[in-house]
Amino acid sequence: MIEDLLAAFIPNVSIALDTRKIDRNIELLKNEFWFEDIYNEEKYRKLFFVNRKVRRYLQNTRRVKRMIKKEKIQNAFITFLNKQL
Repeated sequence: MIEDLLAAFIPNVSIALDTRKIDRNIELLKNEFWFEDIYNEEKYRKLFFVNRKVRRYLQNTRRVKRMIKKEKIQNAFITFLNKQL
């Protein structure tokens, strides 16, 4: 991973995820009908809590807000989730 490589050379680069931010963004998304359907499916819900790539994706508030507004980004997110299964 690029972050791991950077962390080896630049000590201030953090590879930790911000759990509060991720949880807040999940709560924002749970207000959307399309996301709630995904969230209620066991195979996807597990990804939101254990998959580092999915959590990193959801950590970005700007990305999450764009996902709420644009169907194309929603579809890209669903495709991303399916690749993580």
